[in-house]
Amino acid sequence: MKIALIGDSLTAGRPGVPFHTILEDKFPNITFVNLGKPGETVKSLYTRLLEKKLRDDYDLSFIWIGVNDVYSKLLSVQAQPVAKDYDEFQTYYEKVLALVIESSNKVVTVTPTVVGENTNNAPNNEIKELNHLIQSIAHKQTNVGFLDIQSAFLNHLSAVNSSDYISTKVLSVMTDVLFYKKPSRIDKKSKKRGLHLTLDGIHLNSTGAQLVADIYTAEIERLLYSD
Repeated sequence: MKIALIGDSLTAGRPGVPFHTILEDKFPNITFVNLGKPGETVKSLYTRLLEKKLRDDYDLSFIWIGVNDVYSKLLSVQAQPVAKDYDEFQTYYEKVLALVIESSNKVVTVTPTVVGENTNNAPNNEIKELNHLIQSIAHKQTNVGFLDIQSAFLNHLSAVNSSDYISTKVLSVMTDVLFYKKPSRIDKKSKKRGLHLTLDGIHLNSTGAQLVADIYTAEIERLLYSD
C-alpha cells in the first residue's frame, strides 16, 4: 500500500518537526512517499507535477498546498510564483488536482493551516478564503476528500495565548533550517517565541506535527481500513 504526501515544506518536514515520521511509525506496513518541497506554491507545484509525473499506483494521495501563496507575500524574496488572486489560485489548484487524480485511487485535499498564530490576522483571513475555494473544488469531485486542518489549528489556538511572531526574514528561516533540527530544540525555540503549534508561525513544532499526524491518521483509517 502506497500513500503520496504532496505539498510544500510542511509536508517535507523542514524546517520544523516532520509529521510524516509519526505516520511511518503508526503505519509500518504502508509506504509513504514524501513529495513535499520547501517554498512550493500552487503554481510551482503544478509545474513540478507536469515535469515529473506521479506514479500511477498510489492507493491514496494527500494534497497539502497553499500556505506559501499567502506567506511568501510577507517575505522580501519569493522563491516561487504565487497566485495573483483567488481565481488564479482556483485555476491552478484544479489543474494540480486533475494530475493527482490520474495517479491515485483516492485523493484528499488538505487546507493550509496558519501564517502566524494570531488567528484573526490578515494572512489567516486570506487563508480562510483559500480554504473555502479548496472545499468547493473538492466537493465537485466524486472521489476527493477534504480535510480542514486550519479549523483544528484555530480551535487549539483559541484556548491559548500565542504571540504574533511570524518569521519574515529569509535569514531567520535559513537559520531555523540549519540549527533547529531536533524536536527538543525546535520546541524550546517555539516556546521562547511564545508559540504553541509552530516554530515560527508557519512550520510545525512537536505539538503541531502530532496534531497534523492525528488528523491524517484518522483519514487514512477511515478511507483504507473502514471496509
